Amino acid sequence: MARKRALPFNAKTFLAIVGGGKAILKSPKKQSLFLQGDAADAVFYIQSGKVKLTVVSPKGKEAVVAILGRADFFGEGCLAGQSVRMATAISMEDSTIVRIEKAAMISVLHEQPAFSELFMAYLLSRNIRIEEDLVDQLFNSSEKRLARVLLLLAHFGKEGKAELVIPKMSQETLAEMVGTTRSRVSFFLNKFKKLGFIEYNGELRVHSSLLNIVLHD
Repeated sequence: MARKRALPFNAKTFLAIVGGGKAILKSPKKQSLFLQGDAADAVFYIQSGKVKLTVVSPKGKEAVVAILGRADFFGEGCLAGQSVRMATAISMEDSTIVRIEKAAMISVLHEQPAFSELFMAYLLSRNIRIEEDLVDQLFNSSEKRLARVLLLLAHFGKEGKAELVIPKMSQETLAEMVGTTRSRVSFFLNKFKKLGFIEYNGELRVHSSLLNIVLHD
């Protein structure tokens, strides 16, 4: 009797099913997935929703270091020897998260080239984003930094289309991401609104024309 051929590995299927060191978490809005200082023992993958990563300094000052969405990984520092979490991860809306135990993640990376390729591509794109964020902080004004953050949150790419950013995104959160004060964020948001770059009526929508602020010298 002929032996059945094994089906090819599918990375998306791997991330969609439970078992083998994986669990599906239904995370309501504002739920902590892990806290700064917790043991780093798993990698997380966002099936749907959004997650905010924040860091608190020894003096108690909080900063938002990333806003992550669908198909993003986080918590991958545990794969590089990180023993405790360097940030806190909180869901910003009702989200579906895959938790992959460290051992299971290492195993699939070693055994499945397709998954390794997917994960490496994500890490490289994340590294590029971090470098761009650093350049942005070093050389651009707070107005340009805010414009860039809004475009990134809106997944800028379609000309002339207003896309939903995040319902009820607080000005305090935007200020933490940009590295400025809430009053400055409020001033620039009002300016962008008057220029027709954004719409703000409880929900914030961004037009591609906001790119003019980023490109203007």
